[in-house]
Amino acid sequence: MTTLLLALLGFSLLDSLDVLLVGATAAIVYDARLARRSPVPGGVGFLLGVFMVTTAFGLLTVLGVSFLADHFEVSFTPTMRYWAELLVGVVLIVIALLPASERKQPPEWTARLRRNPLLLLGVGVAIGMAQAPTAVPYLAGLGMIVAHQPLPGWWPLIVVVYCLVALIPPAVVLIMATRSTTAARRRYLAVIRFVTRYGPRAVRVVFLVAGTALLADAAMNYQHLL
Repeated sequence: MTTLLLALLGFSLLDSLDVLLVGATAAIVYDARLARRSPVPGGVGFLLGVFMVTTAFGLLTVLGVSFLADHFEVSFTPTMRYWAELLVGVVLIVIALLPASERKQPPEWTARLRRNPLLLLGVGVAIGMAQAPTAVPYLAGLGMIVAHQPLPGWWPLIVVVYCLVALIPPAVVLIMATRSTTAARRRYLAVIRFVTRYGPRAVRVVFLVAGTALLADAAMNYQHLL
């Protein structure tokens, strides 16, 4: 269980380095400052929308896979495990080698949403729906939870905490934006620059290392692939 929790913590920290969420939160803060209003309602609505969808997706995925495994007598054999390792390793390496987008500015739609926290909640829901099924660390973490049999009774709490940890950087940006001191503004800009500059690179390196490790493990157990 300790190994599972440590692996999930690592995956959630990788998920937290999401430039889109940090950029969108920063744009919400910037627009709120231009309008001389608090960025908290809009920012909280946006992050709440993302959190609700990603958490619901995780809970339903684990429940669905567990239901299928229980009622159709699906068992995870060594062959299935190492083929899964092989496929996931290839996907991670391919993602790590994909060219990065050159766009540095936050999405333009965040400035057009203006003063409606409910609209920002809807945007958070939409982004969560788009990202949850395609977030490789999140899917890998859910797969590890499903593979841990029997499931601990408190596994839903694991999914909830994972989703909370993944939202730490944009939440930190929002909290820092509520401070008006010069030092707080410097820290706010430093966090945005750090995540924007080093976040994608860190994810690429970790994906490359993890993918290589999975391929190596599958290769060492090649007899189960034949």
